[in-house]
Amino acid sequence: MKFARIGPRGHERPALVDSAGRYRDISSLVDDITGEDPRENGDFNSLDIGALPFFAEDARVGPCVADIGKIICVGLNYSDHAAETNSPLPAEPILFGKATSAINGPYDDVMIPRGSTQTDWEVELGIVIGREARYVSENEAMEYVSGFCVVNDVSERSFQKERSGQWIKGKSADTFAPIGPWLVTRDEITDPSNLHMWLEVDGHRYQDGNTSTMIFGVSMLVSYISQFMSLQPGDIIPTGTPPGVGMGKTPPIFLKPGQVMTLGIEGLGQQRQQVVAYNGL
Repeated sequence: MKFARIGPRGHERPALVDSAGRYRDISSLVDDITGEDPRENGDFNSLDIGALPFFAEDARVGPCVADIGKIICVGLNYSDHAAETNSPLPAEPILFGKATSAINGPYDDVMIPRGSTQTDWEVELGIVIGREARYVSENEAMEYVSGFCVVNDVSERSFQKERSGQWIKGKSADTFAPIGPWLVTRDEITDPSNLHMWLEVDGHRYQDGNTSTMIFGVSMLVSYISQFMSLQPGDIIPTGTPPGVGMGKTPPIFLKPGQVMTLGIEGLGQQRQQVVAYNGL
């Protein structure tokens, strides 16, 4: 199944995505979409989807998971992306955090932060954790995954690369983590290691890749991260990006106010964001 969250920021309500792509209100069944498979907490066995009320077509689509505890990102996890940045292939996954204050809806504006000169894009497959995971094996790791989603790991490269210290500084500006539109349950994605993914800016396709070039796959990443920290329901793991980022172009290309990003992953839906200047908030 596909689930979403609809409504104003901070007041989203849970939705089921029907076969026509319309959002149906399921707040009578579950309180919210929190990372666990909603079918574990709601009575979906005898559900008549056609009887569920619709949300308005122009209603805001929020992040597809509520109360995200942490975002643990994986860097340089695509062999072809590592090549475009002239980086050696990592021997183990490169992990970094992205602040939860960056969480954004999939169609909300992305704001270029104050002092930015190198705001960049990254389409990524997001793993949604559904059960607490601690020291899990690679063989059992998928049992702890409730589903998958699209993440745009927006990045400020000068903050990330030139301001010393951890990458988190370049990854965590407000609006830098559009998540969704859908949480797609694990049973709908038969092979997360073979999904087409793409990103365009103003209609020009910059990223056109596939999860098949990931160095470390979904099961390995869940198992690996659980050796260093416990994972809780609703935690998100963006798994890296294919080639085509602005930083990798010659010369580099970065986002400007007024541009529009569109991106998507096979089976997981699409995002669209208008890029705006810092507004002083």
